[in-house]
Amino acid sequence: MKFQIITPERTVSSEEITQVTVPTADGEITVLNNHIPLVSVMKPGELRYLKNGEESSLAVSGGFVEVKNDGSVVILADTAEHAHEIDLTQATEAHDRAVKLMAEARHGEDVDYTALQTKIEKELSRLRVGNKYRKLP
Repeated sequence: MKFQIITPERTVSSEEITQVTVPTADGEITVLNNHIPLVSVMKPGELRYLKNGEESSLAVSGGFVEVKNDGSVVILADTAEHAHEIDLTQATEAHDRAVKLMAEARHGEDVDYTALQTKIEKELSRLRVGNKYRKLP
């Protein structure tokens, strides 16, 4: 099936695949050939797809997934990074900053808790994917 992952900055992937597993707001779904058409909201997490028997993994921070009538799958992601693109040090620091801001925010007013929680979830998914698929020398 045709598969595309598009972010505001770039087209991350555009290829033929056999299946894709996507983290959605309602849980993880796997799309195979002849899947019914659907549109769903993605949540931060790990997106996996199979091409020629080889699995690839990306950390996504949210967006939308659309399975079209012709069976093609389009992912419109806020961000999407392959495991090898993730800087684990940077992701750890960003996660720690977001957790610290959340802890400090509990004592203040006018705080966007949803944005902070989304940031924490994004960085956690980056860390999980980066650590899970990191190739050690």
